[in-house]
Amino acid sequence: MSMKRFKTLFAILLLLFVADIARYLVYPDVGRLVEDNPEKTAFMESREAQWQHEGRNDKKIQQTWVPLNKVSQNLIKAVLIGEDDKFWHHEGFDYQAIERAIEKNIMAKKFKMGGSTISQQLAKNLYLSPSKNPVRKIKEAILTWRLEKTLSKRRILELYVNVAEWGDGIFGIGEAARHYYGVSAASLTARQASKLAAILPNPILYSPTGASRYVRNRSNIIYAIMRKRGIVVPDYREVMALAPDSTAVVDSVVIGVPEYLLEQSAASDSSAGKVSDGDGSFRERNSEDALPEKPSGSGSKGTP
Repeated sequence: MSMKRFKTLFAILLLLFVADIARYLVYPDVGRLVEDNPEKTAFMESREAQWQHEGRNDKKIQQTWVPLNKVSQNLIKAVLIGEDDKFWHHEGFDYQAIERAIEKNIMAKKFKMGGSTISQQLAKNLYLSPSKNPVRKIKEAILTWRLEKTLSKRRILELYVNVAEWGDGIFGIGEAARHYYGVSAASLTARQASKLAAILPNPILYSPTGASRYVRNRSNIIYAIMRKRGIVVPDYREVMALAPDSTAVVDSVVIGVPEYLLEQSAASDSSAGKVSDGDGSFRERNSEDALPEKPSGSGSKGTP
């Protein structure tokens, strides 16, 4: 191939690459999300493709849509504490968390990224694939910026809890509440909510009703922060039943689980060696100070 042809081919490929990214400045139409609920997300389609590839043709997406005012405040608070404690104050990005994630990627010599906010997770779940390549992260950033400019924070949160994956094919908090606890999303207790929030980083690997030490430790931290902030008021019987070491002070500003606790949990968890399908890798999230690192969308991440 001559140098001239090579340069022409390179220019064409570069143009296609730029066009592929630039189209997300106008596509898809995020404005319709102001009033319309999405019927199927990119993550749902990805999960269906995975099932088909595995020959699980009888597997179906399970989702029950619930308006935010019908979702337990326990669940909303637990999700914000565990996933994005600065949600109401940032404009889609937690730059401190992103900086920490990049530093960890450099140290690990691999691109895992992390530091995603709820808005970023929603953009990924709605429109993109579970991959973690840099190009997808650029597209995610564009979509996140558009979602934040177009939708209210309340609407972003409502969409997130309804499209995040809470288990294999279990999408939305309505279906998750029914599947795991046999209750409506409005009836979730603080304990149940903290366990559901604890699995969001990796809902395929972990279950809120399982025996994972990681889930137990992480949910206990989330629950303790909820109590310290006055979200949960323990009754007399609960206080009297507390083990001596369970009254340890928990910083109400720090969210998630400290890194050393994650490492201890993963090391002792019999399921820690598994690799989940989809977006079941580890993602670090926002924090202040000694803030927690946690396994990763949907999701979701949900979370989608």
